[in-house]
Amino acid sequence: MRHTRRRLLKTTGVALGGVGLAGCGGQSTSEADESTATGTDTGTETPEPTETPEPTAEASASTALAAEWNVMRARLHDAVTLGRAGQDAAAATLVGDVFARFENAGGEYGAHEGLESTSEEAYESFEGNLGEARSAFEEGAPNDAIGALDGAGDDLRSVQESRTSSTVTEILSLFVFGSRVRNIDALAMAGMTDAAATVGERVFADFEQAPAHETLEAAGEEYHEEFEGPLGDAIEAANGGDAEAVHEATLSASQAVVDAAYELVPDPIAGIGHLSLMGAVGFDAEMAAGMGGPGLGVAHAAGLNGYRARVRDAAWLYDAGESEAAKAAAQSIFQHFEGARAHEALEEASEEAYEQFEHEGLDALVTAIEDGDDAGVDDAVTTVHDGLTTGIEALAGDAAPVLESGFFRARLGDARERYGQGEGEVAATIAENLFARFEENEAGFHETLEAESEDLYHTFEEEHLTALPDAFRAGDDDAVETHVTGAMDALVEFEASAGTPVASAAAAGYMTGRATDAGVLATLGATERAETVASDAFAYFEGGANGFHEAVEAASEDRYHAFEEALGAVRSATTGTADAYDAATTFADEATSATYAVVENGGSGGDVNASPLMSDVFATFENARVHEALEEGDHETYESFEAALSDYVSALDGGEGVDEAAERFAQLTRNAAFAVAGAADEAPEVSAGRGGGRDGHGGGGRGGGDRDFEGGPNVVEGVPDDADHVVDMTAVAFEPAELTVSVGDKVAWTHAGGESHSVTAVGDGIPDGASYWASGGFDSEEAARTGWEEGQGYVASGQSYVHTFETAGEHAYVCIPHEAAGMEGTVVVEE
Repeated sequence: MRHTRRRLLKTTGVALGGVGLAGCGGQSTSEADESTATGTDTGTETPEPTETPEPTAEASASTALAAEWNVMRARLHDAVTLGRAGQDAAAATLVGDVFARFENAGGEYGAHEGLESTSEEAYESFEGNLGEARSAFEEGAPNDAIGALDGAGDDLRSVQESRTSSTVTEILSLFVFGSRVRNIDALAMAGMTDAAATVGERVFADFEQAPAHETLEAAGEEYHEEFEGPLGDAIEAANGGDAEAVHEATLSASQAVVDAAYELVPDPIAGIGHLSLMGAVGFDAEMAAGMGGPGLGVAHAAGLNGYRARVRDAAWLYDAGESEAAKAAAQSIFQHFEGARAHEALEEASEEAYEQFEHEGLDALVTAIEDGDDAGVDDAVTTVHDGLTTGIEALAGDAAPVLESGFFRARLGDARERYGQGEGEVAATIAENLFARFEENEAGFHETLEAESEDLYHTFEEEHLTALPDAFRAGDDDAVETHVTGAMDALVEFEASAGTPVASAAAAGYMTGRATDAGVLATLGATERAETVASDAFAYFEGGANGFHEAVEAASEDRYHAFEEALGAVRSATTGTADAYDAATTFADEATSATYAVVENGGSGGDVNASPLMSDVFATFENARVHEALEEGDHETYESFEAALSDYVSALDGGEGVDEAAERFAQLTRNAAFAVAGAADEAPEVSAGRGGGRDGHGGGGRGGGDRDFEGGPNVVEGVPDDADHVVDMTAVAFEPAELTVSVGDKVAWTHAGGESHSVTAVGDGIPDGASYWASGGFDSEEAARTGWEEGQGYVASGQSYVHTFETAGEHAYVCIPHEAAGMEGTVVVEE
């Protein structure tokens, strides 16, 4: 049955009440306040429909610039779509990508400088809203994030009207609704039809209250029906789980927008709007190809899982009579947790679990170790474990059983090492404890494993786990090896079924346990075995580690190299003079960071075939009116655009080179709009990087131009050879964001991407007695911020800021132009 306007409004009004999403760029600010659209009682009356202005505007470079902003408006809705689908981590990453692209979109007619030159107020509001949205998604507050994205959309809409006209802006807003319809398709294509239906209902309700509704009606009743009818069909198909029908319906609805635009405005303007829709669908395809990854809670939980393994090592060291080392091991957990991203997440997810872990457990463990209280140590370890387990269940949800599997593998490794050290009874007790936790269905592990595979369940429990206590007590080396290996292999297979991101989180917990085992063994003098354990962990990672290796490398080259270097340092420390347990602790931190990188990179490893989205763009382009307009506007751009579109379809089909193909298509679509506008020479340059067009020297967030910018004291060319540590400054992040150094160490912050950056200490965020430090050589945070506005303290491409730390404690710092995007860092200086 086809949805009518009245029936859809009647059915969606209840379902969407209180959701809190306004226009997010698809409506004007006034419509964003309406209670019927947002479910919020504002007490305002619905404004009278406005007449669509006469199409008097002519296409120009400013129209093409407005189309750039239109694609960004559409991408804000992509983030909203991900948030509504429960993909907060992917949404946060997408917002970060929008920000990075914006920062790199330079030139007079680039999105960044064009926005700043049009309206300083809108520019600052837009950047601030993006930063707030990303932070809110990271903190698991999607409604707050959506509100900020709505503000960012309004910022862009306002400058579109300033640079063009109300006519052009309303047409572009209509195309934003066309792109929102295609988001429904992207969700359904990713197998998320329930979320597609919810988003579709939201689009319908918003459209009914937006000026775009009247704009479409002005083109002719037939266009109105051709949009709303298929939109209703798409919602109905999504509710029925029919992704193919969703695809066909959304194509029809979005085509109605294109056809209506040609009725309302001159062909070049309609064509430019059509290209903005194509660009938005290009990003939809990239989004769909990476859909289905876990939420950020899984990464938080993975960090807690590592603590579960590490607290057992503290107990092991205590049992071996190494009380000082045991205390240091326990304190290292506490120190890391205080600055960890999981800290606030755990406290919000479960106040009880947070208190049980940190205050009732860790504090008690340190005290018990100091007092030599054997029973107290055991009790505290159990309390820590129970608190962490509760937190993991709360944060990871359905992924908790998989993380439990990784923890079980780490504990099986502990048992094998204790057995190897002549502690067969201890090893048997560990195995029995695991069996008891399994039978209790801790973290849902028992039931989930059994439901996943009866064979794996029987292999793990009946063939191997139940046999281990006797094998340990009997001193049967062959049986121990057989059953430990058999149990672990079954668990590895189980973890693999969860998909790469979650399996990677489990692998990180296991590897943390193995690395710290190597540290304990080295502390106890068993250096040969310690080296073997560390080498085996390295070989496991190099062998794939259930996709962890490839996932980390794909997420961040820098993070991948840091991970491998930290793991290699553990192996080297076991036979060298360095403290192996300290090296293992550093690696544990890197394992946690790597897990965040994998999860935040999003996706299911390319399991979703998004090529139909772009195949249809290719098919419609061949017969579209903008096809001829582009070819006539600039033949070279036309050829490049069509080749980029073809290459993108091929990349999606083959599953390789998707990011690179998507990037080139995005840039060529942008430039095609300039060609249609008759302003091909004004188009930004096509670059090899993401976003392109800026060399990093521009305005550092202040608009570039011909102004002179200075680095000031300690800003040097390149990276000094004597730097003890290097922090990369990417487009909107310090990598690593947290760094531990020693007094007297020299740190170099090097420009690695984006616009110019600052390195600015937070005045009340450095230790008492420490000299203030910042690029530009200022003596206070206030002076540094004022100096930045005056063109001082800039660290540009090819440069580094260098500072030697002389005062122990925690030093907090920010990048002034990108602070709103969350570009913050911490240096912990140890004596």
